[in-house]
Amino acid sequence: MNHWHTRFQTENYVYGKEANAFLTEFQKEIKVTGDVLAIAEGEGRNAVYLAEQGMNVTAWDYAESGLAKINKLAEERGVVVSTELVDLKEANWSKAKWDEIVCIFGHFPVELRKRTLQGIKEAVKPGGYYLTEVYSHYQIPYKSGGPKDLNFLYTPEEFLQNFADWQIIHFFMGEVVRHEGELHNGLSHVIQFVGKKPVE
Repeated sequence: MNHWHTRFQTENYVYGKEANAFLTEFQKEIKVTGDVLAIAEGEGRNAVYLAEQGMNVTAWDYAESGLAKINKLAEERGVVVSTELVDLKEANWSKAKWDEIVCIFGHFPVELRKRTLQGIKEAVKPGGYYLTEVYSHYQIPYKSGGPKDLNFLYTPEEFLQNFADWQIIHFFMGEVVRHEGELHNGLSHVIQFVGKKPVE
């Protein structure tokens, strides 16, 4: 039993049912189609939105209760999302499988972040995208959500160095206001990144 499985065992959606604002804004701009993987997807608000845009969506999370809520929300909205119980520590990153990988507020310790970002680089198809919004290492004093441990928060170098060989479509670090369910509320300090993998 893990902390997230317990957290998602509620009737209500603790992060709400509406997709992240940054995702909805940039998904319209990049106009990507095909197969998308949403990692650390929680209760499914972003995966369901992507399915509503006509994409073939797979959602990974390691909380069974979260996956159940993804399926429930997808059914409610009349779309299909494929759900997989995946612990990122043991994730199998298939080479060049996805047209897009999305991670919204997926926070992990430094070593697991390194492994995950490398996996993402491998698994995106040439010409595909990685899109993410996460809390930066300046977030703790904001008290509007996210981990209270610096080890789980991102620095800009993690994206700019790891994806130095990709085309950076968008990069931003700074303040935004987020109202996402009970647990993300108010002025926040985030990093946003959209990268496009070079066509070999």
